[in-house]
Amino acid sequence: MSATVSFEVSTPHGPRDVTVSYARVGRGEPLVLLHGIGHHRQAWDPVADILATEREVIAVDLPGFGASPGLPDGLSYDLPTTNSVLGALFEALELERPHVAGNSLGGLLALELGREKLVRSVTALSPAGFWSEAERRYAFTVLLAMRGIAQRLPLPLVEQLSRTAAGRTALTSTIYARPARRSPQAVVAETLALVGATGFEATLRAGTTVRFTDDLSLPVTVAWGTRDRILVRRQGVRAKQLIPHARLVRLPGCGHCPMNDDPALVARVILDGSR
Repeated sequence: MSATVSFEVSTPHGPRDVTVSYARVGRGEPLVLLHGIGHHRQAWDPVADILATEREVIAVDLPGFGASPGLPDGLSYDLPTTNSVLGALFEALELERPHVAGNSLGGLLALELGREKLVRSVTALSPAGFWSEAERRYAFTVLLAMRGIAQRLPLPLVEQLSRTAAGRTALTSTIYARPARRSPQAVVAETLALVGATGFEATLRAGTTVRFTDDLSLPVTVAWGTRDRILVRRQGVRAKQLIPHARLVRLPGCGHCPMNDDPALVARVILDGSR
């Protein structure tokens, strides 16, 4: 069931109200799901029902993405601010150190929450922040191109393309290794989410100097699709070198957003990593 929650976050100019949209389903230990840049919480739909058999699943639209409004004046889209926002969100939803899983940007945010000891375990699927400078520039170029194309496509054309496997491949093959598996409705919705992501450019700007360089003292799983076309899988090896005790998992045949490519495998990785 989808809902919204509003809460206060401190800024140098006084408290500001932040509103976040989320969906909550299932029973068990709480598990928060964080999507990537330009995406929305529905990216997790292929795995949410599987996870909900063993966890209370809270899928979040990050501020400035999906149905969540952008951050108010006085708050930036950098990592410390986003950490504070997510920590305040956990308090508002009465989540005490939940498990967290994230994809891409969401994977980096999950690791940051782990570094701040705000969560009890982290599962990061193709997380940002383990790139070389050349790899970061490449990824940002691809992401900006994806958004630019989506902004130029008329909605009727997006709807027409989404009705065929070839059209869904044209629209989403950058993030999915098996784009034909995505439903037409989901492809239209995530194209609109990419167009309407008010936090997109500010998040990219904040990410230009980001590197994740810390070890973590809690359970960590890092998983990487073998067909990731945005963040190449050798970045997973770097993550393992920086977080030696982390479990590094290979996701055969999966792209940058593996939840759609192999829901059963991804759900199992998340459940195993959040015990």
